[in-house]
This record gives sequence, structure tokens and C-alpha cells, in this order.
Amino acid sequence: MDRSARAWEILRSAELIHSASAVDAAIERVAAEIAAKLKDQYPLVLSVMGGAVVFSGRVLPLLNFPLDFDYIHASRYGDATSGGQIEWKVEPKGNVSDRVVLVLDDILDIGDTMLAIRERVLGLGARAFYCAVLTDKKKAAPKPISADFVGLSLPDRFVFGCGMDAHGAWRNLPAIYALGKEQEQ
Repeated sequence: MDRSARAWEILRSAELIHSASAVDAAIERVAAEIAAKLKDQYPLVLSVMGGAVVFSGRVLPLLNFPLDFDYIHASRYGDATSGGQIEWKVEPKGNVSDRVVLVLDDILDIGDTMLAIRERVLGLGARAFYCAVLTDKKKAAPKPISADFVGLSLPDRFVFGCGMDAHGAWRNLPAIYALGKEQEQ
């Protein structure tokens, strides 16, 4: 099966978890919460590529206060459906020193990636660290970090849409889906 056919099969068998309108409302709420907390801090906002590109692109225009923007790239997944070792493709730069830093990401899964990001940012001298995630996956085990701002809760399933992909496809969907049970195997 070619990649396109496989992608369409994934979507056909998927289960809708959060509609596009629910995602829109969550992004607006998170932006308001961020603004209430950080509007006077002139934060450095770091987007975690590539998953957070959709969330960042949607939330940044709603933050009506001065900020600096940059990106980092740390990943545990690649094209896999389960995480591995954290791989730094683009690390935080020295511009985090003595800054209030807000990290935007698509999902807080088990928390290892965000924990590594926080440790790296604080290790480079950031004055404060906050993180905002579009989604927070419910896990049985406790996470080593929690997000300061959370858009939506997710079941403990492999999800895609709104920046999250399924085997490389469907980051561009406006809603969030879970792989069909047969695809999760």
C-alpha cells in the first residue's frame, strides 16, 4: 500500500476525539490564560518543532503582548507510534538566559521530552519556565512534569491532527483523532 492510500485508511478507521470547534475553543482559552499570567513578562516563546507548529501558529496571534519567538526541535517519536530516546535537532540557544520562557508543544504524553526541555532551558539560565500544551494525555503512571497551560485532555491512545501525526501524515487536520483499534496494534 502506498503512503497516500495508507494515510487515507488511517483516517477512515480513526475515531474523532475532539472536534475542530473544541480545538478552537481550547486554543482561545489557553491564549487567555497565558496572557493573564505572562502579559507583563515579555517572555521568550519557544515552539517545539515540528508538532507544535499548528498550535504555535494558532495561539501566537492571540497573545496581545510583547514577546520574542524562537523554536527548538526535540523529539522522541520520529515516524514511530511509541517514544524512544530524546533526540535534539535544534537546542535552545543562549537567548534564554535571564528570560521568562514559555514553551509551546502539541502534546504532553509521558512528559520526558518536556522535562528534558525544561532542564535544558533552566540550565541555560532562564529566570522562569512555563509550558503550554494543546493536549495532555491521561496516563496511569505519574508524569515527571505537568503543563502550566493545557488545552484539551486525551485518552491514552495514539492521536493525530492539530500538529500530531500518524505515521507522518495528518498533522494538518483541524480536529484530533485516535488511531482505530486495528491501527494501534
